[in-house]
Amino acid sequence: MEQEYKNILVPVDGSDSAEKALRRAVESAKANHAHLDILNVIDTRQFSVSFSGMMDGGGSIVYQTFEDTEAYMNELKDSIVKDGFTDVDIHIRFGSPKTVIAKDFIEDHHSDLIIMGQSGLKAVERMLMGAVTNYVTRIAPCDVLVVK
Repeated sequence: MEQEYKNILVPVDGSDSAEKALRRAVESAKANHAHLDILNVIDTRQFSVSFSGMMDGGGSIVYQTFEDTEAYMNELKDSIVKDGFTDVDIHIRFGSPKTVIAKDFIEDHHSDLIIMGQSGLKAVERMLMGAVTNYVTRIAPCDVLVVK
């Protein structure tokens, strides 16, 4: 018996691996007549460690990161809608990527499939994303497809 998925989550970070996962997620959502959630998690730990003494009172670095992420996410959604798939939403969350993906977002949106890339953008991010992917495959309460 084939599994039908109704709520598909694809976390993205701008990497080639994540964009491959996004393409696979769109295909799966179309095939299953499912809703697609595209998620980017802004890792708040990077701000507390890297920029602790550099932020002005308005948190301009955090704000700029959010603005850049929002523009990127809107571009992804616009491209998908232009290609004829409209049952898609974008989400930006702050926190630990592995926890937000594997637990928090799933609880809020009842995803039944996560499709994600194997690794992130740069060497350090590849290592971290590998850790995120490993964590999500072990902890998430739903099926997880890792795209290589």
